[in-house]
Amino acid sequence: MRDLVIRDGRVFDGHRLRGPRTVVVRGTRIVALLGPGEPERWADDAEVVEAGGGLVLPGLVDAHVHAVQGGLERIRCDLTAHTDRPATLAAVAAYAAAHPDLPWVLGGGWSMSAFPGGTPTAADLDAVVGDRPVFLPNRDHHGAWVSSRALAMAGVDERTPDPPDGRIERDDRGRPTGTLHEGAMALVSRLVPPTTDAEYDAALLAGQAYLHSLGVTGWQDAIVGDYAGLDDPGPAYRRAAGRGALTAHVVGALWWDRERGVEQLPDLLARRDSYSQGRFRATSVKVMQDGVAENGTAALGAPYLDRCGHATANHGHSFVDPAALREAVVALDAAGFQVHVHAIGDRGVREALDAFADVPVGRRGVGRHHVAHLQMVDPVDLPRFAELGVAANAQALWACLDEQMTQLTLPFVGAERARWQYPFGALVRHGARLVMGSDWPVSSPAPFEAIHTAVNRTSYGEHGRGGTEAFLPEQAVDLVTALAAYTSGSAWVNGREAEVGTLAPGREADLVLLDRDPFAGPVTEIGAAQVVGTWVAGERVFGS
Repeated sequence: MRDLVIRDGRVFDGHRLRGPRTVVVRGTRIVALLGPGEPERWADDAEVVEAGGGLVLPGLVDAHVHAVQGGLERIRCDLTAHTDRPATLAAVAAYAAAHPDLPWVLGGGWSMSAFPGGTPTAADLDAVVGDRPVFLPNRDHHGAWVSSRALAMAGVDERTPDPPDGRIERDDRGRPTGTLHEGAMALVSRLVPPTTDAEYDAALLAGQAYLHSLGVTGWQDAIVGDYAGLDDPGPAYRRAAGRGALTAHVVGALWWDRERGVEQLPDLLARRDSYSQGRFRATSVKVMQDGVAENGTAALGAPYLDRCGHATANHGHSFVDPAALREAVVALDAAGFQVHVHAIGDRGVREALDAFADVPVGRRGVGRHHVAHLQMVDPVDLPRFAELGVAANAQALWACLDEQMTQLTLPFVGAERARWQYPFGALVRHGARLVMGSDWPVSSPAPFEAIHTAVNRTSYGEHGRGGTEAFLPEQAVDLVTALAAYTSGSAWVNGREAEVGTLAPGREADLVLLDRDPFAGPVTEIGAAQVVGTWVAGERVFGS
């Protein structure tokens, strides 16, 4: 392997911005960061890349993503690029017409804000696909859009009760209208034809290639298990790692079955041992504690409001009983697992923190436990992250006034809780360790769009459509903090901070070169940064 030299770019080293440096890589390791005037120290046949005014930084680490799921949507009916009803329906129609022999129309990624109330109808699907079964999860994968044929095949009608952990969207006569929330998705997803190993392998490689193109060199896959009609991606990771096709370093978060308790621990231990090899380690466990605010399933301390601003009887769902959650967290920590909790509502966040408080004091912080999403955090809980050694895993792209926020959240959570949303700045001021991820395919995996929103509290580009008004600007963080969260912070949460996440001699050469220096331009243009090249352990995985 030839030496790699990236010349004369300003460097963000994972913690701070440094002046112009030339980064020298030999084999898989960084061997030097040469300042201006220092003599050249590389082989004559080195590959020399001119930074050209761009920024060099560590490989980005996505702390919460679903790479196989995202890749599968990219090779199926991918609706993530569409933000209104006509374009979404046109995309479904085009895919169905192009694949007339498929027994089901599968894919997903539709935006809730594209449809009134966030609930598309089976009638819309029927109009463009005819009498074909369709199952399309939305971007957050907490709901699915299904056709009339799919409902009929599943026997779902006005007599079908809502499952305990979900809801069937209905008309005023009780008839299902075509949207299934949370656990109700399983009523139809159980009928979807199984995805083949070859399809999962292709999906993983498609997802990996896309993430590399965005500068992501490692990630934590947040659901390694059966969920929402998809099979466990763990075997696909094991196959890719075994044959050397997994170029990223990945931690898998094994799915916690909320219908079971600590008796599932032996199964998790066996899967950890079976799956972990090469660049894949199944060392985390994912617990989904609540749902999402947009469909009223995020767990709140006070009830949701109706459209007139009056309190309802709905407080959302705690999918795992808080006492059972505390027992699970202690048992998982003792078994050497990291615990990765999905918590959106203020009650869900508090239940997660209460569970981590039961971890013995001497173990706190050792397990690198983290709570993801953190849409609403009661101010009294902000200091507890640092006190308990629990990392705050932010999906920063959501912290803006997009249509999901203005139409499907703010009217239903009340003025006080509206001010508690995505409190990244307050968490940092209270000493929390901030890490970042995308939750792709729930939202765009582009790190610099998320970093843009973390700094500006507005969206950038097509994915947020949040306008120019900053959302709770007091909760913004600076660019150094946001970049550190996506590099050294997320490397820490994946247990690899000794190897990656920072640029220094001796570290593994996971590197990204941008087409510009975001520190040199206005903060309103952070999201415009594009990746020129991505390297993992000194090998180029994106760019030419």
